[in-house]
Amino acid sequence: MRQQKYISGGAGLILGAAVLWGTVGPAQALAGTSLGPAALGGWRLLVGGAVLGALARRHLRALFPAIRQGLARPLLICAAATGIFQAVFLYSAARTGAALATVVALGVAPVATGLIARSVNGERLTRTWLVSTAAAVAGCALLLAPTGAGVDVLGLLAATVSGICYGLYTVYAKQLTTDHPYVHLPAVSALSLLLGAVPLMPWMVTDTAALTQPAALYLIAWLGLVTTALAYWLFSAGIPSTSAAAVGTLSLAEPLAASFLGLFVLHEHLTTTAALGSLLILGGLAAACLPASRTRPATTPGKPHPSPSHAA
Repeated sequence: MRQQKYISGGAGLILGAAVLWGTVGPAQALAGTSLGPAALGGWRLLVGGAVLGALARRHLRALFPAIRQGLARPLLICAAATGIFQAVFLYSAARTGAALATVVALGVAPVATGLIARSVNGERLTRTWLVSTAAAVAGCALLLAPTGAGVDVLGLLAATVSGICYGLYTVYAKQLTTDHPYVHLPAVSALSLLLGAVPLMPWMVTDTAALTQPAALYLIAWLGLVTTALAYWLFSAGIPSTSAAAVGTLSLAEPLAASFLGLFVLHEHLTTTAALGSLLILGGLAAACLPASRTRPATTPGKPHPSPSHAA
């Protein structure tokens, strides 16, 4: 009983992080700033990583001796996946639009996460995962259908790579919690974010005119503090008790949240097809949040079941 509650709580934290990530696009639309996407992404990672690092500073210092004890490889993979995700996702958004880039990247993410988890950690892909992922990915496809967007091969390829990067980060962050239980995952996230901001420094240095605009500063504050520092803290807290494959499926709450904000905040029109897609994603997320079932051991005739009062 206690284990089931813990698993559901971890899924709730992952959902909370995904919902916060889903506010990024609507926040950009509301701010209307001229700050370029690469510079904005860099500031988001830098501010979020700095705040998360300050909160986890004691644990952050402890990472460096641990790097010599087998931590370097998964940590570098997490950092590289974070930086590459930001770069290729922004490139995809510039070529195909933010909506298409988000749906493609996060449509790829749960499948990529499940397959990478199976390959790297031998994680079992359950029937629940297959059903919930299929429903959620189908919902993403229906959300995409009403856009009528043209096909940009390079943009779609970049979005696919960003989805794979999300899967890599999820699987290796999960591996860190399994193989190195003494490691503080928010500290790992902070270091990954700060390292991921490095490739975007040229845009941050050259695209500074918009930083005099209050709207740009408010946007950076929201993206850095809420959608990065807080979201990654929730993600880091939820991932130890949630399978990597389920985390990939739960990430699809992000486009769902973005769609709802577009409908109720930006007053965008939601078509019947998009509404059906949203319902499918909701169904997939609900299935992914279900606790893992436990099979009651068989009992021999005449042997009583354990008393409920002695259950764990």
